[in-house]
Amino acid sequence: MNSKWKAVLGWLGSLQLTLLCLGAMMLLVFFGTLAQTTIGTFAAQRAYFNHFFIWTSFGGVQLPLLPGGLSIGLLWLVNLVAAFIVRFKWRAQDAGILISHLGLILLIAGQGLTQLLARESQMPVQEGATANYSESAFDTELAVTMTSDPSFDEVVRIPYRFFDHPGTIRTPHLPFELRVLRFFRNAELARGGGESLANRGVGMQVQVTEAPPTFADNDRNNTTAYVEVTRNGESLGVWLLSLDLGAPQSVTVDGKEYRLNIRPRRFYYPFALTLKKFRHDVYPGTDIAKNFSSQVHLSNAAKGEERDALIYMNHPLRYEGHTFYQASFGNNDTLSVFQVVQNPAWITPYLACLLVALGLAIQFLWHLADFARSREAEA
Repeated sequence: MNSKWKAVLGWLGSLQLTLLCLGAMMLLVFFGTLAQTTIGTFAAQRAYFNHFFIWTSFGGVQLPLLPGGLSIGLLWLVNLVAAFIVRFKWRAQDAGILISHLGLILLIAGQGLTQLLARESQMPVQEGATANYSESAFDTELAVTMTSDPSFDEVVRIPYRFFDHPGTIRTPHLPFELRVLRFFRNAELARGGGESLANRGVGMQVQVTEAPPTFADNDRNNTTAYVEVTRNGESLGVWLLSLDLGAPQSVTVDGKEYRLNIRPRRFYYPFALTLKKFRHDVYPGTDIAKNFSSQVHLSNAAKGEERDALIYMNHPLRYEGHTFYQASFGNNDTLSVFQVVQNPAWITPYLACLLVALGLAIQFLWHLADFARSREAEA
C-alpha cells in the first residue's frame, strides 16, 4: 500500500474523525428533537435521520443543507472499519478491544439497515373479522380495483410519489390513463353546490378547501386529488378522490368496472388473522388500563397452518418475519389495533450488545490476570 492510501486510511481511522462523527450525531439528535415539536416525531425522524441529507427549499428547488443521519452513520462506520485496519494491533491482549469495536460496527450497521429496511404499519381488526393486510399510518396510495372477475379482484396500486403532483400516469396494467389535474396534500371537504373540477361521482357535490399539512403524530393528512380518466386522448370524466371520501368511485371502460380511490398504503400478507376476542381490563374503581389482550386465530393456507395466539402488552406475536404488537383499541372494546413491525435487522442490536459486553469482560479479565501475576511476582 503506497503512502497516499496509507494517509487516507489513517485519516479515515483517526480518533479525530470519530470525535467529529460523535459531535455531528449529538447536534443531529438535538435539532431533530427540537424539530419534533413542530413537524412531529415521524416527520422529524424521516427528515433528519432516515436520509443522507437534510433538505431545504430555495427558490422552489430542493437543495441539501446538512448531512443527515445516514451520511453520518456511514462515515462513522467507515471510521471504525478503517481503525481496525490501520490503528488496532492484532494482539491477544487487545482481543477484548477488538471484539468491543466489532460490536460497535455491528450496532451502527444494524441501525442503518433498520432505517433502510424496517417497516411499521397498523392492522385494525373487528371482533369476528379477518384481516390479511396492514395499513401505513402516514403514507397513501391511489388504488384502481378491477371487479370484472367474480372470483377475485385485481388491484393496481400507484404509490404516492407518482400522483402527488399534476401529471399523467400510464401503466400497461390499465386500458386508460390517469391525469392528475390538481393535488392537495391536505384538504377539507364540505358538501356544497359551488363550482367543482369533478364532473363524475360524488365529487360534483363536494367543495374542496386546501388545508395546511398536519404533522401531529395522531393525525394524518387528507390526501385529495382531482383525477381525469382518459383513453386515446379522449376524456372519460374527472373524479374527486380523497382519503376522507372512503368508498371507491366507479368508472366503466370496455364494459368492465374499475373502482378508484385514495387509501392508506397497504401491505398484504400470505396469512390472515381473525380476532376472536378482545379484552380491556382496568384496575378496580379506576379507568387506568391493567391489560389489553387479543385472542387471535392465525391461518396460513399455503402452509396448512391453523393455530390460536394471544397478543397482549409486551408479548407480541412473531410470525414470518413480522411482529404484531397490541397497540390500541376502539368501537367500545370490539376493535383491536395491532402495530405490525417488519425489521430484517431486528437481532443486530442484541448481538452487538453481547459482543460489546463480551469484549469488555475479556479485556477486564485480561488486565485482572496481568495484575494478579504482577502481584505474585512482587511477592
